[in-house]
Amino acid sequence: MIITLIVTSSVPIVFWQDFATCLGLCSNGQHSAYHYGEQTCFSARRTCQAWRHVERLTHMHEHHQHIIARLVDRFAGDPLYPAVIIGGSVAKGRARPDSDVDIMLITTDEEWARRQASGDLWYASLETIGDTQVFVDGKIYGLAFLQEVAAHGSEPARAAFDSAFPAYCRIPQLEALIGRILTYPESDRDSKMRSFYSQVALLGRFFVGEAAKRDDRYLMSHAVSDLVLFGCRLVLAYNRILYPYHKWLMWEVERAPEKPEGFMQLIQDVLARPGVDTAEAFCRGLDEWHEWGVSLDQAVGSFIVDSEWNWRFGVAPVYDR
Repeated sequence: MIITLIVTSSVPIVFWQDFATCLGLCSNGQHSAYHYGEQTCFSARRTCQAWRHVERLTHMHEHHQHIIARLVDRFAGDPLYPAVIIGGSVAKGRARPDSDVDIMLITTDEEWARRQASGDLWYASLETIGDTQVFVDGKIYGLAFLQEVAAHGSEPARAAFDSAFPAYCRIPQLEALIGRILTYPESDRDSKMRSFYSQVALLGRFFVGEAAKRDDRYLMSHAVSDLVLFGCRLVLAYNRILYPYHKWLMWEVERAPEKPEGFMQLIQDVLARPGVDTAEAFCRGLDEWHEWGVSLDQAVGSFIVDSEWNWRFGVAPVYDR
């Protein structure tokens, strides 16, 4: 569920706590809307999911709350921007005091077409709240882009919307669209797991050995880094967790409910002491955890198609799927 908030910088911070109270009343059927002066907040569906959004809001750093309110003041009255979505660590409840505020500016179809033509697809500003400066940055999308992500977006494109919520919204279908974006793409899960396992097998049991024989630090670093990446992607796919790209990869893997015993330590070992023994231990951990049904010959064939021939089929590199 997405909670739509319409706030202005004139609303005191206690508004967020009042909104939490309001949502409790809404969920019990006592309110359909809660009014705070000229502001109105709505809960589109009364489910426990709402409380996760409220918790993020009520535990948000105060200067981040003020910045969000300032962004609403800046854009909500502009017909070119029917919605601003808050994402990143602030939306996920993982923000540090010095964290950026990540946003998605949703534009009209006409403005989206103009910006694509000009390459003007990024928003950035440095905001000052008291003695604190915070960077606001984000991407500018049209609704058509979100529809593309829902239809066939990569996992990182989908994961960008994890825990995201609109600061304001004039698009009735936005909540349902984000729900579709965040639905794990089940249709290609099995093929992805075969591809990821094939990468692990070749990287851990061939390329690491080649790097060791040649004393090639570049090849070793590259092979071990990719070994960890694809081992982690295998775990995420098994758990049907979207791959969030590199910044939040370890966070998501650590919270995955099912993974090899001691997997986080296997990761640390192979990164700290890259070599044949630690790479083999990493591969063996994945093999003993689950039967992947991929022979060595099949792994080699898959590696060739995914890493060397993907250009033939017009598909994204295996790194980005």
